[in-house]
Amino acid sequence: MALGFFALAIFLFLTLDSDIAPSSTASASASAASSEGVEVTYGTVLKLMHEKTKFRLHSHDVPYGSGSGQQSVTGFPNVDDSNSYWIVRPEPGTSAKQGDPIKSGTIIRLQHMRTRKWLHSHLHASPISGNLEVSCFGGESESDTGDYWKLIIEGSGKTWKQDQRIRLQHIDTGGYLHSHDKKYSRIAGGQQEVCGVREKRADNVWLAAEGVYLPVTESK
Repeated sequence: MALGFFALAIFLFLTLDSDIAPSSTASASASAASSEGVEVTYGTVLKLMHEKTKFRLHSHDVPYGSGSGQQSVTGFPNVDDSNSYWIVRPEPGTSAKQGDPIKSGTIIRLQHMRTRKWLHSHLHASPISGNLEVSCFGGESESDTGDYWKLIIEGSGKTWKQDQRIRLQHIDTGGYLHSHDKKYSRIAGGQQEVCGVREKRADNVWLAAEGVYLPVTESK
């Protein structure tokens, strides 16, 4: 298992672009998924696990057939799919940098590692439940407030850590990132709907799971 995590770390660091690539050999020792309770910092590449169903937040280059027609976002049942990796990015225009820890209440963005688009939401209806659609949109140089999510840590924690219960609230719509056991039957057969809902529910709690966790940058 440890060898598998090491291979994952090497693969991810070789495929990420320069703004999140490790700047020293110390970064190469970033914690992989076998670590528990480590800090989630900017530049970390991770999977988000839906607490209730254990599905991972997932996207792929398949558009919705309704609503916005943007790249679809689903919950994926298998742990070992590379389309479930997301890069944790700061809100543009802030002083946040790679390796900084992330406090509860901070606005973050999640960039899909494979397609480079941003986790996004808006007022289009989601395909199955008719809630707020969650999609992937934009690219490296194209991002707007529809990509902004407030990190809300459940419990007494002040900074985001692996295996910590969190919610992500969309800034523009107020919807919480949400999933449930309602599944697609055709293009994304067996995958479950991810959407936004405006109420706090048990189904909008997530945890940072597998990934490569960049170490906290030392203050100088």
